[in-house]
Amino acid sequence: MSPSDANQPRLDRADTRVRHDAGLAGAVRAFIDRVRSGDLGMLPVFVGLLLISIVFSTLNPVFLAPNNLVNLLFDAAAVGFIALGVVCVLLLGEIDLSIGSMSGLASAITGVLWVGVGLPLPLVILAVIATGAIVGLIYGVLRNQFEMPSFVATLAGLLALLGLQLYLLGPTGSINMPFTSSLVRFGQILIMPMWLSYLVALLPGALILWSARRTNAQREAANLSSGGMSVPLAKALILTAALLFAVYYLELGRGVPWMFGVFVAFVAGLDYALTRTKWGRSIFAVGGNAEAARRSGINVRRIRLSAFVVCSSFAALGGIFAAARLASASQQAGTGDVNLNAIAAAVIGGTSLFGGRGSAWSALLGVLVIMAISNGLTLLNLSSSLRYMITGAVLAIAVIVDSLARRSRASHGRA
Repeated sequence: MSPSDANQPRLDRADTRVRHDAGLAGAVRAFIDRVRSGDLGMLPVFVGLLLISIVFSTLNPVFLAPNNLVNLLFDAAAVGFIALGVVCVLLLGEIDLSIGSMSGLASAITGVLWVGVGLPLPLVILAVIATGAIVGLIYGVLRNQFEMPSFVATLAGLLALLGLQLYLLGPTGSINMPFTSSLVRFGQILIMPMWLSYLVALLPGALILWSARRTNAQREAANLSSGGMSVPLAKALILTAALLFAVYYLELGRGVPWMFGVFVAFVAGLDYALTRTKWGRSIFAVGGNAEAARRSGINVRRIRLSAFVVCSSFAALGGIFAAARLASASQQAGTGDVNLNAIAAAVIGGTSLFGGRGSAWSALLGVLVIMAISNGLTLLNLSSSLRYMITGAVLAIAVIVDSLARRSRASHGRA
């Protein structure tokens, strides 16, 4: 064996280290280039959450208290489900203005069938979700068959659903739910076990590493170069450290609510559907350019129909969660700022109003921003009028940032 042959493994290992370092540095440079070209991703959301935390904790230290954050997560779940459905229609460049009324009708149906009629809760939940799916189906048919703009169709639906909600609740206007029931305890009390919370916090990092190794193995099997593990390892470590600290801090109070945990599970499920399935890729294709998607063989009408069905179904689920949180179904459910908060959460989280860009995680991050603003203003004893104005201003800023970023992407050839 020649000296060069003996040194070959050592040189290979050195080359591998260099490639990995270059991969990590290259990933940082690519991220900076994307930001400069207008592809901001979720960076504005993280910056916004940081600024909100600093401002409100300075004005009132209770804001960052563990138990206050636990209550914030309880409140975020119901609005988050509605925002999760909004993401689907916004990705198509459509809108649903009836999501608040749909959630209010869902809470009314829950109260009537469960408390009034006495049906089993699982059957009631299925009936509520089916109602939401039927409403979304109607919107999809109006959009596809009659070319009715979604703005008009869902605005009409808002009024119709609100009227049906008032009719079901009757002259009393509200239905109280038993405080000892499983649904109300789920919405107000139940906390995930500590061991499960930490286990869930470890899962995202583990999935990042598993997915990276699987991708590299597939590329090597196809005789293609693999990207190495330095970048996925860095992402996994940072994400895992952040999630473990979040769980640790919440455990100093009551812990992680089951209600919020279920919401995060649905976010992960929708993210998988949007990024890993043919349906999800079709959603982005139609939202980016409907005519090009149609010419490529995508059934645009079916995709639009499915998006409206998913949106209304999630709004119905949000209504069930809201009823569980408030322990009642009333005429005020789904009214007020529910529409504003749900749509604002999706947009603030990074979903574009112009269609084609966004993710399920934007609903999660956006609803945390909205609920943080609402919670912080409540702790400061400010009026609801100020809360509306500040939330509206944040939404306007998010839309402006989205528009400017879209213009920047177009000028850099990334649109």
